[in-house]
This record gives sequence, structure tokens and C-alpha cells, in this order.
Amino acid sequence: MRKAALLSLVLCVLPMAALARPPVVVELFTAQGCASCGEANAYLAKLAEREGVIALTFPVDYWDYLGWSDTFARPEFTARQKAYVERLELREPYTPQVVVDGHAQAGGLQTEKVDRLVAQAARAPVDPPDMAFIGPRRVDVGTGKPPRGGAEVWMIRFDPREQDVLVRKGDNKGQTVQHRNVVREIERLGVWRGRPTAYRLPQAEEEGLETVVVVQAANGGRIVTAALKP
Repeated sequence: MRKAALLSLVLCVLPMAALARPPVVVELFTAQGCASCGEANAYLAKLAEREGVIALTFPVDYWDYLGWSDTFARPEFTARQKAYVERLELREPYTPQVVVDGHAQAGGLQTEKVDRLVAQAARAPVDPPDMAFIGPRRVDVGTGKPPRGGAEVWMIRFDPREQDVLVRKGDNKGQTVQHRNVVREIERLGVWRGRPTAYRLPQAEEEGLETVVVVQAANGGRIVTAALKP
């Protein structure tokens, strides 16, 4: 009880910036072996410049069989996309795919539709829990109404730099594929049940990465809130 009371006090005295509307989280599932993904990658790079948007690139590995192993893909990224496929009742995963705030999706080349989804998410009514980063290795999530079925807290680390990869095999052979905000780490920190809770952030595996923490309905559900570590 004493620990919970202290955490509640910390969250009550957060600066007003921490209490602002949470950013819209845009996730692009892409692959270097996907012939139509380059244009979607470039579009996400532009989205990453928008205020109030956290744009994340998740390279998936299921196109590797075409002859080129994606240099950034990880099985856990594919697993995240498959959770969305089930939650959104899609037939199968595909690339390029964009998921907005965990509850709406569109093809990565449907830029007008994605723009509409982002605008709708930015206007949607929200009542998110407060979130505060305490020191280099801790994040606190405050009081709020958890989604039905509970919520999970995820740490996502991404490389904010633009990265170009020359593809030497497969459908994109000889082409240079642009990347921005490529996710390098993703880890589930624990569950959130609506009460003030502190979570420990793991040590970064690489230098130069940025960290975002996402509170999300379980099993690939709607994103409740998100915050970029200062």
C-alpha cells in the first residue's frame, strides 16, 4: 500500500507535458524482399516527421524464402503482426501493412486511407493513464480504466536514423531500400490492471536507439497510451 501511494503521488505531480494527449502510434510491417514495400517505407519516413505521431518500422521475415534475408527482420516482429491479423480478423499477414493505434489497418500504399486513420485517431476521445519515466531504467503507469481482457505494457526501441540497404537477391535485387525508425528491440514489461504500477526497463542492446513505451489491450488490441522516453 505504501509503495502504491508513493507511486500515485509521483504521478500526481507530473509536469503538464506528461499529461498531454498521447501520440498516435503508426506501425508499418514491411520487408526488404517485398517488391511494393519501398514506397511504403518512404511514406512512413514522412509520417515520422509529423508532430503527435510515433512511426515505427517492423521488418518481417516471411519473404526471406524468395532469396534475400531481411537484414532487420526478427521473428517477434512477425508474431506481433500475426496478433493483429487475428484481432482484426484478416485472412493472413501481408506487406506493406500499416496499423494505427492497434485498432485500424490499411495497406501501406493506401496513403490517403492511412492519413484519414491517423487523423481520426488524433481526434478520438481518450482518457489515458499518466506515464512517467523515472531515471534511465524505470517507467511508471498511473491509474486508469483498463480495456476488457486487460492490458500489456511493451517497451519498443527503434533506430531514428535513416538507413539504406542494397538488396542483392530476390524481387528487389539491385535496389536500395530506404528505412526509417526501424525497431531493434521489443519486450513485454508486464501487465497493467488500472492501478499505479512501476516497470523496469532493460538495458539497451545498442547505442543510439530511442525508447517508446506502449500500454496496449492484450493480444494485439487497441493502444491505450504511449510515450517516448525523453
